[in-house]
Amino acid sequence: MARAARVGEFELIARYFAPLARDFEGAGGLQSDNAFLPADARHDLVVKTDTIVAGVHFLTDDRPGRVAAKALRVCLSDLAAGGATPFVYQLSLALPSSWEDAWVADFAKGLAADQRRFGIVLCGGDTVVTPGPLTITITAFGRVARGKGVTRAGARAGDELWVSGTIGDGALGLLAARGGLPALTARQRAHLEDRYRRPQPRSSLGPLLPGIASAMADVSDGLLADAGHIADASRLSVSVERGDVPLSPAARAALAANPRLWANVLGGGDDYELVMAVPARRGPALQAAARTAGLRITRIGRFARGSGVTVTAGGKVLEAPRKGYVHF
Repeated sequence: MARAARVGEFELIARYFAPLARDFEGAGGLQSDNAFLPADARHDLVVKTDTIVAGVHFLTDDRPGRVAAKALRVCLSDLAAGGATPFVYQLSLALPSSWEDAWVADFAKGLAADQRRFGIVLCGGDTVVTPGPLTITITAFGRVARGKGVTRAGARAGDELWVSGTIGDGALGLLAARGGLPALTARQRAHLEDRYRRPQPRSSLGPLLPGIASAMADVSDGLLADAGHIADASRLSVSVERGDVPLSPAARAALAANPRLWANVLGGGDDYELVMAVPARRGPALQAAARTAGLRITRIGRFARGSGVTVTAGGKVLEAPRKGYVHF
């Protein structure tokens, strides 16, 4: 008997888990990565849980400190996308039966370094041994002014699509780490690998954006996927001008050697940049916030009535490459 087809990640969430969150407004129908909980008269807590698995989300030979950084920073990236400042986190660590004390010691040192860097502290968790691969789950809590948290669902037709930093380095970095991209120099490959192995959450920019960005997400699944998540949650369409997508010199070199890598750049994910819907009148405020944060931002598209994601090049509509990482 043939096995019944399984649904994708977002349909699975909508079908089975969103109904369980129906009675809590702060869950937002599970359409955003974050939940928003009232904390006190002035603040909401922004809560994000993320799991990374060896061989799936990071390479099995990655150093413990880098694994720690990735586990924590992917959550911090989502807090930034909610407009939140990091507060505390919990850690659930499922260690393989072959675990060694030295590995855990270095992992803890990596967490300690990022706690100092991002102003966050461990407040609890759980540790178990598993016959499966190393699995790390972090639940991070951030703070935002009461009622000011940013979700995916607030974009309006006419809003501009902006993105921080550069796009494509994460996906290209995974290729480089696996021995690909032979046309690049060792320095270019090292840059891309570092971007994949050690994300840079935009924690300096995100908390400046409540009241400026109408909707926001982080680029984890892929630029087209995450811009599309905002569009879907806001019941809009979004167009992306490929020529405006900001690229690092290493990514430009990779594309010059192999233009087919545009599919990885636009759909590969692991960039952990912020993608934002911003009304045109708030553009100057956004640019001022970016200057304060010391980050590059680029306008790459626009939201409109309708549905779906369109990619253009010089105004010509292109066949969209794969839109993002698929978990299921």
